[in-house]
Amino acid sequence: MLSQSEIQALLAARRPNFSLERDLYCDEGVYQTDLEQIFYKEWLFAIPLAELTKTGAYATLQVGAYPVIIVRGQNGAVRAFHNVCRHRGQRLCAKENGTTPKLVCPYHQWTYELDGRLLYARDMQEGFDKADYGLKEVACKEVGGMVFICLNQDPPDFALLEEKLSTYLAPAGLREAKVAHSSTIIEKGNWKLVIENNRECYHCGGSHPSLCRTYSDSPTMTAMEGPDAAAPEILEHWKRCEGVGLPSRFTNHPKMQWRLARIPLLNNAESYTMSTKRAVTKLMGQMPFFDAGSLLFYHYPNTWNHFLADHAIVFRVLPLSPTETQVTTTWLVPKDAVEGMDYDLNALTEVWINTNDEDRRVVEENQKGILSPAYEPGPYSTIQEEGVIQFVDWYADFMLERLNPRPALAAE
Repeated sequence: MLSQSEIQALLAARRPNFSLERDLYCDEGVYQTDLEQIFYKEWLFAIPLAELTKTGAYATLQVGAYPVIIVRGQNGAVRAFHNVCRHRGQRLCAKENGTTPKLVCPYHQWTYELDGRLLYARDMQEGFDKADYGLKEVACKEVGGMVFICLNQDPPDFALLEEKLSTYLAPAGLREAKVAHSSTIIEKGNWKLVIENNRECYHCGGSHPSLCRTYSDSPTMTAMEGPDAAAPEILEHWKRCEGVGLPSRFTNHPKMQWRLARIPLLNNAESYTMSTKRAVTKLMGQMPFFDAGSLLFYHYPNTWNHFLADHAIVFRVLPLSPTETQVTTTWLVPKDAVEGMDYDLNALTEVWINTNDEDRRVVEENQKGILSPAYEPGPYSTIQEEGVIQFVDWYADFMLERLNPRPALAAE
């Protein structure tokens, strides 16, 4: 198990534009450090707001050692709490989702209001004050229909992402959407391999026949350097979309932790379907036309997303072990769309169910190869794997900064 100083040394010595050393993809010490320095301190995508349809609706997730519950309160506010009773630590909610008028511990029936206040604790002694034992809150923000959480007691600044994401997601109408389908799979690979695989389409032609009907595997499709620097077909698409009020141009975090940009689909396709035509007969939110392409949004460390004219697909990545990662995919459609009438569930989900399973096999074989003592870091293609290079650079720089923080400047 590597120590933090050994991890720091490996990252400091890495070759630019090469994959990471073996231990960084499989060591228990690295896994724990990734959790402690990234997943326990950064904002994470948790759920789409559409999972919390009414007062008392809740969803749960596990982030490393932390069970978390997210709930919609009486006033419609969405809050997150540690899913741990303040009595003797029982998990309050074991199910992935549900609806409840109050949060009641199944062990001794301590009862909490949806805002986390302790309401009832039977037969406690004199001097016991319920106000001292409310649920521990987790930082939570809902932006444009996406719910983010942060386990850090002092969360990093979220203002720029909140501003940009609110603007870019507004036409998609995610707050008025509903969940059509959700799928969770376990990929037997390190979380970084899952993200790396997502950040390139070098493998798409050989691995994703369904996706490649509508999604171009040309590296120019994601090689953007700014709001006026992209392939001609993307610039043309931005001009057309922004002409009707769709924010589309590339925008990003200064250190590339997140990025937003709208891209056209291949051959004027309307949606990610086998037919290349729309999957849902209704438009999402205020989307003006069906061939608006896909608004791509990623946010490290745990989400990538596609927002199309007729539906949206949101992805959540959570590490389970050094070599296991949970990937949850949720398909959202307009809330008044009727299955069997306005959309066929198989047609809606087929492309990404296929693609997710194909990616799972790719990642698992990648992990098996890396576990071999014969593995050594190989060179990335600067033409095809720019996105991978950018992610690995972000990860290495981020971890080095966390493991070796600069000393505070002395006051003058």
